Amino acid sequence: MKSVCIGLAGLTAIISIGLLLAGVPILEGLRLLVQGAFGDRFAISQSFVRSTPLLLAGLGVAIAWKAGVFNIGGEGQLVIGALAGASVAKMLAAIGLPVVATLLILVASVFGGAAWSAIAGWLWIKRGVNLVISTILLNFIGVQLLVFSVDGPLRRAGQSAPMTDQLPDAWMLWKPSRQTDFHLGVLLALVVAFCVGWYVFRTRSGYLLRATGANPRFVRANRYRPEWIQFKAMLLSGGLCGLAGGVQYLGINGQLTSSFSQQYGFLAIPVALVGGLHPIGVVASSLFFGSLFAGTSNLSRFSGGGSYFVYVVQALAVLALLGYRLLAEQRQEAVA
Repeated sequence: MKSVCIGLAGLTAIISIGLLLAGVPILEGLRLLVQGAFGDRFAISQSFVRSTPLLLAGLGVAIAWKAGVFNIGGEGQLVIGALAGASVAKMLAAIGLPVVATLLILVASVFGGAAWSAIAGWLWIKRGVNLVISTILLNFIGVQLLVFSVDGPLRRAGQSAPMTDQLPDAWMLWKPSRQTDFHLGVLLALVVAFCVGWYVFRTRSGYLLRATGANPRFVRANRYRPEWIQFKAMLLSGGLCGLAGGVQYLGINGQLTSSFSQQYGFLAIPVALVGGLHPIGVVASSLFFGSLFAGTSNLSRFSGGGSYFVYVVQALAVLALLGYRLLAEQRQEAVA
């Protein structure tokens, strides 16, 4: 409890510094942040909705890093996942079948993200291509594929602007209220987080994954192939990032444009790191970043802080939390 209070105090202090640098009164800025994140039912729903793609992509990054593979390609995998879902939606447009279509779009998103991550995994294992570099470059290719697709084969008929068809309401994820954006994908993400935690910490396969990340020589000495385990971790990672794109597509956007992603895939990396690469930590971390997204959007609307301030506050918050974690680890090592 003490560490949580210290962390919150440090976080408040660093955000206050950011407000001062932007010329925003501290108390007014904090009030707008809290109001934007938790002020009313709509604000709370915004915090959860913005947390959802961060949670799924953050879990994807965490599970790869647990196995010792540094997947930096969450953004590309998220975009390709959504693109795969939109492709399936276009093929199913003439058939209908709402529930089946929704499920097929989600499945396609998972496979799309997994397939995109498999490219980097295969290049790394079979050709020795640096995984960090390949996943970063695949991010740019994925985004350009999105731009090409929404302005080409997936563009809405009769529409000059680059965008796909709008999904029918019956295909979108269920929403309990039309007055908020809260949708079924939020609960789905929490279930996925539970399943990832169970897999990593309660199964033999999950144990091998963690052992490979900690000491691949030990795994090899026990006649397992660490390369195959890490390739499988990449597939799981890409699948989760792709699911993040599919849930965002089915829950909020309903159609794709060239600006579909709000850089959730990139932000998933600090989400996973701040969460300690642990599913429970990633849930808390994604909720924090989602709330910050909602709060800073409100701040930019009602204060002198421009839209750039959103990213400044997020970066300062990440530095504050990582610094706090570093100090805590150094203290533990000193005690040991």
